[in-house]
Amino acid sequence: MVSYRASNWTTPHPSTFILLGIPGLEAAHVWISIPFCSVYILSLLGNGLLLAMELSLHGPMYYFLCMLAVSDLVLSTSILPKTLSIFWFNSREIDFSACLTQMYFIHCFLTMESGIFVAMALDRYVAICDPLRHSAILTNPVVAMISLAVVLRGCVLVLPTPFLVRRWPYCSTNIIPHTHCEYMAVVKLACADIRVSSYYGLSVVFFVTGLDVLFIAVSYTQILRAIFNLPTKDTRLKTFGTCGSHLCVILAFYVPALFSFLTQRFGHNVALHFQVLMANVYLLVPPMLNPIIYGVRTKQIRDRLLHPFPHKGT
Repeated sequence: MVSYRASNWTTPHPSTFILLGIPGLEAAHVWISIPFCSVYILSLLGNGLLLAMELSLHGPMYYFLCMLAVSDLVLSTSILPKTLSIFWFNSREIDFSACLTQMYFIHCFLTMESGIFVAMALDRYVAICDPLRHSAILTNPVVAMISLAVVLRGCVLVLPTPFLVRRWPYCSTNIIPHTHCEYMAVVKLACADIRVSSYYGLSVVFFVTGLDVLFIAVSYTQILRAIFNLPTKDTRLKTFGTCGSHLCVILAFYVPALFSFLTQRFGHNVALHFQVLMANVYLLVPPMLNPIIYGVRTKQIRDRLLHPFPHKGT
């Protein structure tokens, strides 16, 4: 096992950080890389295929699915190549600026993804609760404005985090016990009062996740009420099946994300290797599941996948 010692420097921050991977499981890194790499390949293939099909489809849901696919691809690619280089080649060093860039992209696109789920919940709400006015309410300009708001919110809210990290002095260690530059894992290395960074991170998480989850919960409560008021059992089951796939995607994103966030800050009795594994799960598994769930449950995408070419005589 390779050991690393803290570097000494005279500048306010180190030139490089050292990523340990999964502390305590270094001997199993090669084996852990197999499912990680498999998930990454499936994410690339699934989201790439979904994105290619969505470009030929039209409607608010497909525009939002297109955004979700792009977000998933960026999230996976932000962490997996470096993580696999740690597992396979023991390439643990990462430049300070590259670390901040990785941190920004991860949290920026996580915030965007949460906003996309809100937009998709809004689309489902209008489609089921007010179907006759769906096309009149969610016009292309409205969808464009919602999409722009989702992107700007992610970019602006997360923008202060790398600047806060850069301002702190790091004079004790440059070793990050993680597979990637997770915000709190880096901030905890600073030898200064980091309450500003910690409080800002908490406020962003609660502002984004809290409001988004509340909006999604209210939307789907109204959706479920509308479903139970539908006239026939078959219609109720069909509509509930479509919304059920959306809820599965949402739960697969928020549940491990909230668990990882809470253990990072308050789970002092949770093993470090388990915290790191969970942090990777919520970044890697949803991008793999999203195209599978939507590809199976969305009729237009399923038909396009199963019948790429028109039949003769049709």
